[in-house]
Amino acid sequence: MTDLYDIKVKDIEGNETTLEPFCDKVLLIVNVASKCGLTPQYKALQEFYEHTKDLGFEILAFPANDFAGQEPGTESEIQNFCSTEYGVTFPMFSKIQVIGENKHPLYQYLIEQAPEAVNREQMVAQLERYDISPTPEPEVVWNFEKFVICRSGQVIGRFAPNTTVEDTNLVSTIHKALSNG
Repeated sequence: MTDLYDIKVKDIEGNETTLEPFCDKVLLIVNVASKCGLTPQYKALQEFYEHTKDLGFEILAFPANDFAGQEPGTESEIQNFCSTEYGVTFPMFSKIQVIGENKHPLYQYLIEQAPEAVNREQMVAQLERYDISPTPEPEVVWNFEKFVICRSGQVIGRFAPNTTVEDTNLVSTIHKALSNG
């Protein structure tokens, strides 16, 4: 089986790396977009990050243009937008695909580990109200879906995009992982 920390990714500057530098940390991996109705979640993500990063927590943001073309920018434009508009200081990575045939190996791994997302039904209903056909399970349903990874690299929670970092279930999952080691 693939080890999460061996999966090759590129940072927002385009440098090839892996997630190995984040080994032994609790991670929140999020697919993000700059032109989405959920984009204001960056503010709460940054605030949460500032309060938990010293506890061994990292948010890893992966821009994706998979949903309604809501991340059309270049890596430089994305980085500038996130730092200027939301003061983002958590690690950002290069754009990837999170659904479909060309899905990045990271998201193949995450979805295999956690095929069901908490609150997916509510998000599907929201999308359908806007006449948007949701992706079939187990695919990521939209921008800002969240995966919680414990210190050993296992996916211990998956939350639909409409679940914010103020959600008690998500916060509880993260704090439980932080207290375990």
